[in-house]
Amino acid sequence: MTEAKPIKPENTLTIELKDGPVVIELFKDVAPKHVERITKLAGEGKYDGVVFHRVIDGFMAQTGDVEFGNKKDFDSGRVGTGGSDLPDLKEEFNDKKHVRGTCSMARSASPDSANSQFFICFEDASFLDRQYTVWGQVIDGMDHVEKIKRGSSSDNGSVKDPDHMVKLSVGGKSSSSEKPKEKKK
Repeated sequence: MTEAKPIKPENTLTIELKDGPVVIELFKDVAPKHVERITKLAGEGKYDGVVFHRVIDGFMAQTGDVEFGNKKDFDSGRVGTGGSDLPDLKEEFNDKKHVRGTCSMARSASPDSANSQFFICFEDASFLDRQYTVWGQVIDGMDHVEKIKRGSSSDNGSVKDPDHMVKLSVGGKSSSSEKPKEKKK
């Protein structure tokens, strides 16, 4: 039996949710531009406080609208339509499967329209394979993903008073500008 190679911290992303951390392995080898985009926005703190605006039970939880989905300035009428001020990305479809814990970019009808929004699959969704760019896989904390508030089945998963990403960090590095508090002696 072959041992799995340890994953380098710089090849991971951590989403802090209200129920605990979710660790994602990044697939830089098959989706380099998408991983670069996610890590850039995370490093700038753009995802901190962004809601899960579309959550469909048995399918996926979508987040990442850094324009209209911030918990502080949440716009329920426009959330899901925004993105970053960076240009949309060309698709990087690959052979990674949409299974439980897959992280993939959301997009509009155009294959080259992914920007900042992404989703995490609750279950297998093979009908999305090679149509959406898979850029990561949850390797720890899927139980926390399962606790994300679900949306209305009659409204395409739209969530009233949605849960949000508290913080997103790359390789264990926090996007927060706060310095760690020193321990009292």
